Amino acid sequence: MMKRNTIQRTLVLQAVQRLQCHATAEEVYETIVQEHPHISRATVYRNLRSLAQDGEIRRMEIPGAADRFDHQCHEHCHVKCEKCGRVFDVDMENITGLEKNIRDAHGFAFTGYEILFCGVCPDCQAQNR
Repeated sequence: MMKRNTIQRTLVLQAVQRLQCHATAEEVYETIVQEHPHISRATVYRNLRSLAQDGEIRRMEIPGAADRFDHQCHEHCHVKCEKCGRVFDVDMENITGLEKNIRDAHGFAFTGYEILFCGVCPDCQAQNR
């Protein structure tokens, strides 16, 4: 089935690509609504879900926080600041085959994994000095 490439879908994709900050759905909406005040929050959220399902952007589930959307779809690691909650890419070689080290899979058929490091970003470190 061919997906319609609507104007709204294009606006959402462009916003994620322009932001390049692992934005939340709300941040994407706030960016778009500045130039397109009639777009609805539901439309932005629906298009984010659809773009992620189609592999055009990457949806990141962050434990205890809002999902974030990444313009880079290739496998890579992230770090979340424990103070401000922002998410950044980690520049390192991608680790493959981690699932081979699992002793008890509890019946799961693994489809992948995401590595999320924790730390304090430079901005938050500077505020604490």
